[in-house]
Amino acid sequence: MEVPSILLRPIRVEDNPVIATIIRTVLTEFGANRPGTVFYDPTTDALFELFMTPHSAYFIAEVDGCIAGGSGIFPTNGLPLGCCELVKLYLLPQYRGTGLGRKLIMACLEHAASQGFTSIYLETMPELNQAKSLYEKCGFKYLEQAMGNSGHFGCDLWMLKQISPENQ
Repeated sequence: MEVPSILLRPIRVEDNPVIATIIRTVLTEFGANRPGTVFYDPTTDALFELFMTPHSAYFIAEVDGCIAGGSGIFPTNGLPLGCCELVKLYLLPQYRGTGLGRKLIMACLEHAASQGFTSIYLETMPELNQAKSLYEKCGFKYLEQAMGNSGHFGCDLWMLKQISPENQ
């Protein structure tokens, strides 16, 4: 059996429609395509432009040259000093459980540490069980309330991880 070729790379403008479709397809698959989520966020259609923001990054995961998903970090308004947000981690069904999600998180943690961030926050939903399990395995701990001003009031689970170059 041939091992697939995996590439993590920065988002490009031509990726916008593909990754937006993946995000909305995954949210629909889990019944999480509701207001207050990235499903209705207009920036979902312009991720390349959004991630031109200083200290942010979005990584596209390619498997054998096809986009499988992506994830990024973003300095969300209202987060404490030294904290960024892990955002828009979505994978097509056939790539879940393969380690690709973990690779994306690790790339995000490395980038966050290189930008001087010391913690990383995320918002998710109960419907996304596989993602929640991955976050837990990667060391994210649940919080009692939201942090920052993401505008995603449809997310009602919040997690935080302390990061440093040594603990990734």
